[in-house]
Amino acid sequence: MMLDKFLEYLKLEKRYSPHTITSYRKDLEDFSYFYLRTESSADLLKVDKKVIRNFIVELSEKNISRRSINRKLSSLRSFYVFLLKIGEITVSPAENISSLKFYPEKQIPMSEQEMQDLNSQVFTQVHDILEKCILEVLYQTGIRKAELCGMTFENVSLSGNEIKIIGKGNKQRVIPISDDLCSLLKSYVEIRNPETEYKSYFFVNKKGKKLTEKFVYVVVNKYLSLITTKEKRSPHILRHSFATHVLDNGAEISKVKKILGHSSLASTQVYTNANIEQLKKVFNQAHPRASKNDEL
Repeated sequence: MMLDKFLEYLKLEKRYSPHTITSYRKDLEDFSYFYLRTESSADLLKVDKKVIRNFIVELSEKNISRRSINRKLSSLRSFYVFLLKIGEITVSPAENISSLKFYPEKQIPMSEQEMQDLNSQVFTQVHDILEKCILEVLYQTGIRKAELCGMTFENVSLSGNEIKIIGKGNKQRVIPISDDLCSLLKSYVEIRNPETEYKSYFFVNKKGKKLTEKFVYVVVNKYLSLITTKEKRSPHILRHSFATHVLDNGAEISKVKKILGHSSLASTQVYTNANIEQLKKVFNQAHPRASKNDEL
């Protein structure tokens, strides 16, 4: 089956993560079901542009977000490029079908004061070391929730103050961690369930199971709800906050890009727009032509 061949290609040759492959599978299975239901065919080699356009229309009518529709369209493009590559088709039905335009929702990071409040007001009353570790690791390193769930003992060096992260595309990066975070992680290791069957994973829940992304989201949302009224209270917001705060405090964007595991500088530059007032302040204080009393 072509779908299975494609997923095997993503796993063995592209070395995509299991999470990414699952997303591709879901997108393509959704399309396959639509094709079977509307065209009474399961032969994806015979799909034409009209079928893909009708698929997009149906998703839109179901109020699926444009971001999600574009992701499914991207999965279809990749699938048919693969079929072209192995000679199963000569023309891709997804070629020249444009992605839907959308304006991404503005992500408002936590302020530095909010994160200080979390540490000084909330964590002083928290006795669950695992939950505190989840918040602190996400905020102090900027890693993704999936990367946190996948952290292994082998890749955590508490003596060397660093962790190695296996990110998207199986790419590795090393992230430095503070002495305070090292101490917190050591405290967690001391109370960690030693009987777990998931011995290789650094973080496990009280039952000794590997952490799930849903669990991480619930923990983060619970604690951020105590310090902010902002709508977005997710693990990604902690990643966003990390990037914004270190850039605001003078970190080089190229180094932040490396820590975040971004493949392009454009992805990291998103975070430079999070605090335009800070940029104005820097300009007015530093530029030789700027009046100290004028605004940019």
